[in-house]
Amino acid sequence: MVLLLATCCLVSTCASAMGSYKPADGPLMTRWAKEVGPSNALPEYPRPQMVRDKWLNLNGLWDYAITARDAAEPTAFDGKILVPYPIESALSGVMKQVGPDKRLWYSRTFSIPAGWRNQRVLLHFGAVDWEATVFVNGKQVAEHRGGYDPFSADITDALKPQGAQRIVVSVWDPTDAGSQPRGKQIRNPHGIWYTAVTGIWQTVWLEPVNAVSIGKLSLTPDIDAKRLTVGIGYSVAGSDTAALPGSYTIEATAYDGGRKVASCTAAATAEGCMLEELTKLWSPDEPFLYDLKVALKADGQVVDEVAGYFGMRKISLGKDETGYLRLCLNNKPLFQYGPLDQGWWPDGLYTAPTDEALAYDLRMLKELGCNMLRKHVKVEPARLYYWCDKLGLLVWQDMPNGNNRGSEARRQFELEWKRIIEAFGNHPSIVMWVPFNEGWGQHDTERYVQLTKQWDPSRLVNNASGWTDRGVGDVHDIHSYPGPATPPAEPNRAVVLGEFGGLGLPLAGHTWQAEKNWGYRSYTDRESLTAAYLALLENLRPLISEGLSA
Repeated sequence: MVLLLATCCLVSTCASAMGSYKPADGPLMTRWAKEVGPSNALPEYPRPQMVRDKWLNLNGLWDYAITARDAAEPTAFDGKILVPYPIESALSGVMKQVGPDKRLWYSRTFSIPAGWRNQRVLLHFGAVDWEATVFVNGKQVAEHRGGYDPFSADITDALKPQGAQRIVVSVWDPTDAGSQPRGKQIRNPHGIWYTAVTGIWQTVWLEPVNAVSIGKLSLTPDIDAKRLTVGIGYSVAGSDTAALPGSYTIEATAYDGGRKVASCTAAATAEGCMLEELTKLWSPDEPFLYDLKVALKADGQVVDEVAGYFGMRKISLGKDETGYLRLCLNNKPLFQYGPLDQGWWPDGLYTAPTDEALAYDLRMLKELGCNMLRKHVKVEPARLYYWCDKLGLLVWQDMPNGNNRGSEARRQFELEWKRIIEAFGNHPSIVMWVPFNEGWGQHDTERYVQLTKQWDPSRLVNNASGWTDRGVGDVHDIHSYPGPATPPAEPNRAVVLGEFGGLGLPLAGHTWQAEKNWGYRSYTDRESLTAAYLALLENLRPLISEGLSA
């Protein structure tokens, strides 16, 4: 696969502020922390499956202020923060708590490149936790609730004809004082509950588009038919509908190492088009990715074009030669093995210090013999799933838990879950959706399984990982510490061990705190830890012959 790069990336930073940044004194820093600064804060294009050539990265130093929750926009700010690192993190340069009775404000100026004239300008946020209101030149352009899904706004009508443009972002996040999805964030971290994350924690960027543009892609592989269905959602400036006249067409082209291997064309009014005769499959052992270009044309002229990639793979259930129902990849049983990946960084908290840091963790999993990971009550930036796609790691994706107390909280949970599935559904690495973990905020389980299948019929659904199984979905998942264990084999669902082990080895210089380091069982040296893990794995082997699939 060709590594996708935006060819016209601009990074907007203030040269006079370059020397004013330094990370806060955190309790633990990674090797990548020294590489982080205002001019290179996550410079990679953040949406690797839908890349446009021109964009402007707004990561870097912003002004910030913490006020009372009900306060108006401040006239003076408290200092500088390095976006997109959370304000509670060392890499932000601030490392302050916010809390449910406070409001966090961000502000910065930017200029629109001269080459973007006569185009619409979109402002994108990878993620902001939790409730964000966005203003450009004093005009509200967006309001969003949800800490894990991307959102954007057309800011063209708020822009001044020339000169400096000002963006202000107002954020409120109740953390565990509220019922919203938040994962393991807590105001008073301890044990397996971690430091809260407030505000911008993924890349912020701008890009120019025409009045009619590609809003989203839907990529659905069918390996049995050797076909990929390419669906497109459109964005029409000034319109609440995406209806296009018949003069618009879409054209999709697949490439293998730069060689064109398939193409299709359809009227934009159609549901999409199909790329045929795609014979190379994606798997952990051979994570082959086709490159993809999709163009939107009006009367034969390109009005928008995006580049991306896709993988041809199928996740399903099927019986093995002994009659046990198994998890299957590409119609063959595949035992899935990997860690409970919580995605917390000591220096960046929710935000990895660099893209290479993300990739390093995943490469290490491959070297350890893993073929999957369960992304635990956190949703990552698209760049992580890109690396899983590229390196060949299957992903079970949890929904971040909330308390879900009351009808409004439950409506919000459902809305955020749907947005997450829509936002990340094109990644071949993601093979299972997990709406609930261990009964945390669990409700209406049967309905959520049905909804998840409705929103994405191409993947498996784990009704709940651990604790309260409702007998629905594609797998029966138990937790056993230290374990291992397996549920009894079932005729219509695969059985899996969603969590086990939990063994710890505190290493001096590598712990968040000097004492009370967590582990279901702790060890004092590498040899005893290794022996304990090997014993767990030896006890796991016979369970596979009893039907255990992961």
